[in-house]
Amino acid sequence: MAKLEPMTKHRGFPSGLPGTGFQFTIRRANPKGCTKLFERRRFNDRTSTEKMADAAFIHAIWHMFGDEPFERGNLDAGRICWLFGREIVPGETPFDPQSYEALLRLDEDVARKTYPEAFVDVFEV
Repeated sequence: MAKLEPMTKHRGFPSGLPGTGFQFTIRRANPKGCTKLFERRRFNDRTSTEKMADAAFIHAIWHMFGDEPFERGNLDAGRICWLFGREIVPGETPFDPQSYEALLRLDEDVARKTYPEAFVDVFEV
């Protein structure tokens, strides 16, 4: 088995949205290398469950890290990409989109406008 890249595991971070297939974390590093982050275009036909997954992910990030930069670690690249470049932005320069050690940051102003429900004390699913 190939040696896996080191990856911070964010203990206490929810693994996903209950009752759906949407995951927020991964169990182990990808043996083929870290998945590259990119800005995924959001269309108007996204389901309410997809939007709720984004809001729940932002809620978890807000309550765990606030507006401070945080390491990508075991956070799911697929979920980050739906928010990347808007609500979640690079937290360092230069930024390596293909590193588990890359720093990210929640853009609170943008996130509050797009997902105001993510900033309540308790997020109801």
